[in-house]
Amino acid sequence: MRRALSLAVTTLLLATALSGCSGISGIVGGSDSVEVPTWEVGDWWLYTFSTPDYTDDTARLVVASVSEEGGTANMLAISSLTEARRHAVLNHNPFLGRMTHDDLAAFENGEAQTVMDFPLEEGDTWGFTLFSVEWSADVRGVSSNYITMGASSADGSKLDYVYDTDAQFFSSFIWTDASDVEQLRMMLADSGDGHTGDVYFVRGGDLYSDIWEDTGPDVEIRDTFFVSDHPSDGEWDEMIYFLD
Repeated sequence: MRRALSLAVTTLLLATALSGCSGISGIVGGSDSVEVPTWEVGDWWLYTFSTPDYTDDTARLVVASVSEEGGTANMLAISSLTEARRHAVLNHNPFLGRMTHDDLAAFENGEAQTVMDFPLEEGDTWGFTLFSVEWSADVRGVSSNYITMGASSADGSKLDYVYDTDAQFFSSFIWTDASDVEQLRMMLADSGDGHTGDVYFVRGGDLYSDIWEDTGPDVEIRDTFFVSDHPSDGEWDEMIYFLD
């Protein structure tokens, strides 16, 4: 019997109430090149998130701030506190949190990762790291409304994603692992501006993580560790246990 136990303690970074704001804006070039959009606070995208371990969840990604990283990045929060908590522990939604203005680059392990390399032009190639995997990406097609992109890794995993010039974000994003299992599917249902209501981003930190091997009878396992404050946000708000 194999038991794996991961423990994360999280602090609630954003629980922001938004009122109506101006709409999505951006610049789209000719038929063969697409420039990076400019987002406004309150812009939103309604996605259905599918993962192999949980039931489908539909929630809005919302621009909660456009002044992160010294005014060079946006902050994307989500209307579902459940999804925000899952991200803090499992990091299965890379597009929660900071995203740069110049490339809409998502942050992983403190580094901006260029999932889309604007301006988008057919045939362009680049690399980035996401889900702790190194990817080689390319633009496979550009039409008046959609830019089709893909990425592959050395182990056979792949990403397939489409940028929608009208919505100014992904119309779909699919991560398939080396075993041909879809680990994440994001499908756009709607988009707009002027979101009102609470949105959330939960910043987490692993306080303790270990794996126990147990080949005999069930036994009680105990361990202790010291809990200090979050390095940048002070006292923890809640404790989340993840059992696999």
